[in-house]
Amino acid sequence: MSLSPGVNHLGVTMEDYVADVRKYTSKVNEAAVKAIVRYCGIALRGKDSRYVSMSDDAEIKRVVDGFCAKKLGLDAKAATAAVKAAGEKMKADRTKSRVTVYYLVAEDTGTLGKLV
Repeated sequence: MSLSPGVNHLGVTMEDYVADVRKYTSKVNEAAVKAIVRYCGIALRGKDSRYVSMSDDAEIKRVVDGFCAKKLGLDAKAATAAVKAAGEKMKADRTKSRVTVYYLVAEDTGTLGKLV
């Protein structure tokens, strides 16, 4: 099956990711969204791994220890607070897109520049 450029095998486009981020913040850095999508890579292909479960402490720890520490250079305390703040911001949305959560964490901690 051949896909159009910018479309993953689930039919999600870069514009879809940007639109989801835009629901939670007025100014979206599209280069940062693209960098997050690239960073997540294959994880965005799985139906479950595309999302962050805010009710699962182990999942939050994975986000803190992985993306927040490795990509953004955040300490555990600041990262955990930022992940929980993103979850609170997105609480009305049952499915919390990994890309959006990561973007909101980077935005909240002033580390968007580390992504691009």
